[in-house]
Amino acid sequence: MYSFEALAKEFSGRFNTKHFPSTVPQLYEPAEYFLSIGGKRIRPVMCLMANELFGSLHPDAWHVANAIELFHNFTLIHDDIMDKAPLRRGVQTVHTKYGEPTAVLAGDVMIVVAYEYLNKIGSGNLQKILSIFNRTAREVCEGQQLDMEFEKQQQVSMNEYVHMITLKTSVLLAASLQMGGILGGSSEGNQEHLHAFGKNLGIAFQIQDDYLDAFGDPEKFGKQPGGDIRMNKKTFLLIRALETATDTQRKELVRLMKDNPEDKVQRTLGLFRECGVDEWSKDLKDKYMEKALQHLDDIAVISTRKKPLRELADFLVQRDY
Repeated sequence: MYSFEALAKEFSGRFNTKHFPSTVPQLYEPAEYFLSIGGKRIRPVMCLMANELFGSLHPDAWHVANAIELFHNFTLIHDDIMDKAPLRRGVQTVHTKYGEPTAVLAGDVMIVVAYEYLNKIGSGNLQKILSIFNRTAREVCEGQQLDMEFEKQQQVSMNEYVHMITLKTSVLLAASLQMGGILGGSSEGNQEHLHAFGKNLGIAFQIQDDYLDAFGDPEKFGKQPGGDIRMNKKTFLLIRALETATDTQRKELVRLMKDNPEDKVQRTLGLFRECGVDEWSKDLKDKYMEKALQHLDDIAVISTRKKPLRELADFLVQRDY
């Protein structure tokens, strides 16, 4: 069994090559630029790890992993445009460096190449893999749309936010694991547990992401601190604060969201701390982590084969970047 670090190194060695032709460099160079920034490669490596749960790595797992990583980067380029984010992983975003029209096309061409990789897998698994990939891609887009809609709404319930996060973030983790399991010859029951493990882990991952966006070290996190606060994003933290705040605190939060003063981030973080949402978010993260690990435990393979996935899950929800 390979560790996440070993598989990530192997995947990066295979992935860090040219994925696009030399024609029209004005389009393909920005796409290559974004991929060269790197990243944790969590989703494709989870596909490989799930595949390895059930035996040796299948050659097709590398094609699916490439497709997953290209799709994920497609979503990041477009997310950055919609969020007007100047930085991603500590460097200029594609739209900041090359302009929005080129960034849109660079993202579009990534998903085209992702399907080219999927087209390389064996016909026996192709239909099911494509069905999961397409459903997941649609759900991620639905989640992103809901995320933008929530920015306009004055109130968003916790259940609505969890549903949005499940679509925007969790389903890709879940699908990566499920597709890896399919290529490994897993049973339907094991595939369901893999999917549920990824879904709950994805929610815990997003809770940590929301926390880091507000309270994380920008040097480690690679983003401007308080980006979600500036954009009035309905995060776990804001929703909980609005639910538990006193009338005075709630009015101040609403006023900060409306008026956008220069010290908005600092004042909002102060209110978050007063409402105790920083500590509450850690407890909520643990709740979803427990659900995820229960599904991992229920997968019908020996526990030693699950150890790398358990270690990865622990890292994802404890990380500080």
